[in-house]
Amino acid sequence: MKTDVAKLSLAERMEAYISRLSTRNNFWHRVCSLIWLPYAFRSGISMKSLGADRFVAVLPFRRINRNWYNAMAGAALLANSEVAGGMYLFSRCGGEYIIVCKRLNYNFLRPCVGPAIYNVNCPEDLGAKIAAGGEFNIEVELEVVQQVQILGAPREKRVGRCAATFHCVPKALLKARRLARR
Repeated sequence: MKTDVAKLSLAERMEAYISRLSTRNNFWHRVCSLIWLPYAFRSGISMKSLGADRFVAVLPFRRINRNWYNAMAGAALLANSEVAGGMYLFSRCGGEYIIVCKRLNYNFLRPCVGPAIYNVNCPEDLGAKIAAGGEFNIEVELEVVQQVQILGAPREKRVGRCAATFHCVPKALLKARRLARR
């Protein structure tokens, strides 16, 4: 492992450090999104890992996320579903992978008039694909629910479903390809 670290340039070591830092907790995720994803930062999305298989993202009901008839904007729901799915994979794969969304299919079911909660589910075996070490495509399913208060008790109503396909590539593989082309 020491020899791999010695081969990395200063920029690559800094990128790896920042990648690990951004997945550590919500504070560092917010700081990094302020710099590299300003719209995600302004939307206020926050991530919570509830175990190895459960991942939840919460999009607050703010003025910037609302449309003219006081419901959550469809663009905010759609764009933040990509952020939620990508952060789930990023937290599982780590900073050694580059993750790109290839396909995103969002089905709007009803208007969202409260905070949106993204429940992320990965039906495929992500651990086996990471252990294989190569590049891979993976399907992620997101269930988007709205948190509402009914008679004082919190309740969730489904407002959308999303299916996303992400392409994950190890950074080391990309570096090897780049060096082979030279």
